[in-house]
Amino acid sequence: MTAGGSEASIGTAVDDAGECARITRVHARTFSLASRLLPADKRRAAFALYAFCRIADDLVDQADHGDRVALRAQLEAYRQQLRDALAGAPSGPVFRELASVTRRYAVDAAPLFELLDGVERDLEAQRYATWEALERYCQGVASSVGEMCTYVFGVPAGAALLPQAIRFARTLGTAMQLTNILRDVGEDAQRGRCYLPAEDLARFGLATDEVMAGARTGLARDPRWARLMAFEVSRARALYDAAVPGIALLAPDAQGCAAACATGYAGILGAIEAQGYDTLTARARLGRLARVGILWQAWRYRPPVPDLSALRRGPRVEWEPNTASASADALVRLA
Repeated sequence: MTAGGSEASIGTAVDDAGECARITRVHARTFSLASRLLPADKRRAAFALYAFCRIADDLVDQADHGDRVALRAQLEAYRQQLRDALAGAPSGPVFRELASVTRRYAVDAAPLFELLDGVERDLEAQRYATWEALERYCQGVASSVGEMCTYVFGVPAGAALLPQAIRFARTLGTAMQLTNILRDVGEDAQRGRCYLPAEDLARFGLATDEVMAGARTGLARDPRWARLMAFEVSRARALYDAAVPGIALLAPDAQGCAAACATGYAGILGAIEAQGYDTLTARARLGRLARVGILWQAWRYRPPVPDLSALRRGPRVEWEPNTASASADALVRLA
């Protein structure tokens, strides 16, 4: 290769990394902030993963006003670009970066394809009858991302505890996706979507159609809505409680970022509570000072010395079997 060719390759790589960073900073304030706690190489890799996921998500978010047959074809083309990238023939800045990341950090291909399968569900008007069904969706669109990041963040214990670290990361992904769902109820309703499980709605005397019309009917002022949301917030917090111990399994230079992501997203639950659970007409947000405080706490974060015998079992959350209960306290926090 000529010197000029080498410089061109370096220039292309820098441009590719810059595009992934731009996508991340535009769309992911919490993650972009948390990523400052990563060393430069891992931050660049994390941006590539985020950009790959974000483009896929943006594609299917057009389903409410686009030709779904055409969108499905575009998603299949995107899936083929992923196959090509993993086979060593990437095209475009994001896939060139992604191909480099998967090689350098030995990122398994399974969660990458799982993410695409998960977002494809949003091409249909999905409704979820049970928490178990919604959890499977969360696994596809968010737990898969947690698994990808685990490879980049690193697990010093190596292969012995990598599966357990992935399980903790996947639980955190589910917690974060459920938080997104609770934050975006009103916006999703405008797109014709309701992710809240029908069985949970029924437990509090509500129905999906009421949620879809909730912004117009003042449902946010209904006590039934507050009880439902308190229940779901408690579910999300139980998942965070289950996931956070796994941060201790990650490489020390990535623990702060993981802690910031977990704390930042869990903080949205408090913002939801602070606005009286009204996510039908308003989007819960963390203020700038709160985000800076989270970053400071994460920078200082030092997980306790892990009890490897306990962490080896991985996270496990069990829900109170008496599903007829209408109390948020019915959720069993992890063991």
